[in-house]
Amino acid sequence: MDRGRGQAHQLMPPNEMPPKLQKLKTLPPAEEQRSIHLADKLVSYTLKRSSKRRSIGLQINERGLTVSMPLRASEKWLHSVLQEKAQWVLDKLESWQGRQAPVQKWAEGETILFRGETFTLRVIDGLFNAPPQLSASELVIHVVDSSNQLSINRKMLKWYKQEALRVFMECVEHFAPLMNVAPKEVRLTSARTQWGSCTALGVVRLNWQLVTMPLHLIDYVVVHELAHLREMNHSPAFWRVVADVCPDYAKIRGELRKWSPAAPEI
Repeated sequence: MDRGRGQAHQLMPPNEMPPKLQKLKTLPPAEEQRSIHLADKLVSYTLKRSSKRRSIGLQINERGLTVSMPLRASEKWLHSVLQEKAQWVLDKLESWQGRQAPVQKWAEGETILFRGETFTLRVIDGLFNAPPQLSASELVIHVVDSSNQLSINRKMLKWYKQEALRVFMECVEHFAPLMNVAPKEVRLTSARTQWGSCTALGVVRLNWQLVTMPLHLIDYVVVHELAHLREMNHSPAFWRVVADVCPDYAKIRGELRKWSPAAPEI
């Protein structure tokens, strides 16, 4: 079994029901970013079209969901396939997100990132549980035994998550009134395939690792997810909501991809 490849699922219509195709007035893009509401979750995906395909294929890997379909396949057929396989898609996405990421090993003298800036990590032995201290150039943490990697990792992860929630809430409190939205709850995630998500129930989830990025990138991801409280899709109306408070969002999206090229587009 090849564990290096993403899970794939091919769906062909029954023999007596040929694929429903449509006449094209203009050629659609060969690749585009889309989203669809599956159960209570908004799922973003990459749509790829090809004149060589005769079926609709679904693939899920560390980058998320990719849908490949015939060039002239109808929107109705695409929608029916995704809805029919909704639970399969959600299960596979959850499985990927639940996979253990490579263990981060923080160490004395290492360079760390916080809000896009670099700091030197200082690990100090001490019997007292002093809180981490961030200065202009250093982050100082205190642990009982600096040779205990697990202890350092726990201290750093706790600090990152606390700071992430603080920074994210500041962003939400700033942008939510401007966008006339009110999320029910903001939660942290460690998802491997998403920077953020928003449910139909108004729960906004944000990846804590965003806090390592520059603040304007964090702002964009927060605005993107808050916009889903008004438009649960990626339609032109959705992007107008984003543009109202983030007019240079297209440029920022490009920067976000460069900052972390392995992450899915948002």
